[in-house]
Amino acid sequence: MPYIPFTEEQKITANSVELADFLRMRGERLERAGREYKLIYSDSSGRHDSITMSGSRWFDHKNQVGGGTIKFMQYFYNMDFPTAVQELLGYSVEPLQRSPPKMAVQAEKPRNFRLPETNENMHRVYAYLIKQRFINPEIIGYFAKNRTLYEDKEHHNIVFVGVDENGVPRQAHKRSTSTFGKSFRQTVEGSDTKYSFAYFGDSGKLFIFEAPIDMLSYLTLNPENWQKHSYIAMNGVYENAVLTALKGHSNLSEIMICTDNDGGGIDAADRLKDILSDSGYADIKRILPHNKDFNEDLKQLNGVEFLKAVPHRRLEKYHETAGGLQYLRCHPERLISQISAAFRNRQYKYLAEYALAGSAFFIGAKDEEAMFEKLKSKLVNEYRAYSDKGRISAKIDSLKSAYSAVYRDLKMPAHTREQSVQTAKKLFILADCAVKICTEEKLCEVQENGETESEASEMSAGERHEVIRY
Repeated sequence: MPYIPFTEEQKITANSVELADFLRMRGERLERAGREYKLIYSDSSGRHDSITMSGSRWFDHKNQVGGGTIKFMQYFYNMDFPTAVQELLGYSVEPLQRSPPKMAVQAEKPRNFRLPETNENMHRVYAYLIKQRFINPEIIGYFAKNRTLYEDKEHHNIVFVGVDENGVPRQAHKRSTSTFGKSFRQTVEGSDTKYSFAYFGDSGKLFIFEAPIDMLSYLTLNPENWQKHSYIAMNGVYENAVLTALKGHSNLSEIMICTDNDGGGIDAADRLKDILSDSGYADIKRILPHNKDFNEDLKQLNGVEFLKAVPHRRLEKYHETAGGLQYLRCHPERLISQISAAFRNRQYKYLAEYALAGSAFFIGAKDEEAMFEKLKSKLVNEYRAYSDKGRISAKIDSLKSAYSAVYRDLKMPAHTREQSVQTAKKLFILADCAVKICTEEKLCEVQENGETESEASEMSAGERHEVIRY
């Protein structure tokens, strides 16, 4: 591949391509998942749908990796950087030696799912879960009796089993019982991601966890009549098994999201809530562990070292910025000059305030200041940190596009009612873009000041479990 001197503008353009649209043109299969799309593909280990995307950003929930559009081309299609950029820009300097996608490379027959061989006893599993994790022995025994939890023969790992509607094992997740070094976790090859470690009772409540040990810890903390309800562990933050469980159990209508009390868990809860809401589920609550997760709560109760909760900095800074916006009375004849001046001078807070005040004006409310406050609340309530992980350069590009759209609308000599509503929406989007950049700047200030993760994680005392209704 010869050296190709791409300009910065070309690189930004390539990395800003809408992934879902681009992949459809390549013939890939996509499915809607809340505010995102997920990519459906197959390789030697079976069918997968763990890669989700929104705009130009993507994330592989199985392998915990993600990024921008160029990185996706390198990751999924095995392309080098110049090939990826050329593909995304839609041209070639000379004929390319293309790297085929993973689906074509790995065309061998998927391997059959087999459970690891069972050990003759569960001494190490019991010792680890009781002494190191403080799980109630009766709860361990219940799942062991039902053959959804056991000790494997080769390495003495804990094996958590997911079964289908007929009780047939379809998925298994191994976790080491070693207390030294880095813990080992692995999903057994050939597992069907539509199933995972779970228990289903007769009530309408479903409790959702990131991992099996989180689930067992919650049951230990809340043992009373636990078998009435249903529980499922996602083995991460991916929703596939949850959606399968809900389809197969029509009685489940009240959903409790019990993911970790840290950035990843909070993002997972918001993302899952959006997906479930789009699927028609209305009664969704969030149960927060007091510390990072429910096993850390158990550790604290047993007087050993534990990990505290980690606040979601990005979410907090966005809420802080949006909540601090002040109403500036909108003068329609001056709005375009006010917005333009704030945009040129990079006064993003003022830009957000002018844009939001303009949005309140174009909505046509009698009390513009009251509408401004409602729009502020809308910014806070609709913000999703899980879809706001792009670089600041991409956010500035989004701001420029939003500003251009508003500028064109405000230049129009007159507005019909429908046009006014559309202008209000564009001004709201501009305000959101400006707040996101303010948020990014505040996060950079935090990093420059050297605030550590442990300092940020200090939380005030409160109830052990906090329930939030969405």
